[in-house]
Amino acid sequence: MLFVDGFRYYTDCIDLILVYNKGVAFSMLAFLDEWLKYIQLVLVLGILIYIIVLKEMCYAFPIGLLLGGAFSNVYDRFIHEGVVDMVYWHCGFNFAVFNFADVMIDVAVIYILVLNFKAKKLLKFLSTSLNICCAVSLKSSL
Repeated sequence: MLFVDGFRYYTDCIDLILVYNKGVAFSMLAFLDEWLKYIQLVLVLGILIYIIVLKEMCYAFPIGLLLGGAFSNVYDRFIHEGVVDMVYWHCGFNFAVFNFADVMIDVAVIYILVLNFKAKKLLKFLSTSLNICCAVSLKSSL
């Protein structure tokens, strides 16, 4: 509630300010208004169903990050009519205002891309050091 009451914190690199993002990244698709939250909810539920059907344990952690961030942003849309963004990065360059859920979604996407495009190296790493069951399914898909 501190930021809702108008609290702002300024530093040389990062400011904490309250912004309600009515769109998605960089306020794109803001013209969809009410429909955007329902579209996002359907997409997030679709990802959840796909992962349940896929049954690959190696995707559990990144998908957990992705779904946590996505459900957080959808929740904000239903409660605040926009995603609550509060971190403004301006160290070296100005960047959009974002939140922790956005960071977790980005980390999850990078993690999933690494799992998909570096599968051979990851397979070798998993089979030698971590011994995760996903290594077997990655090997069969190569």
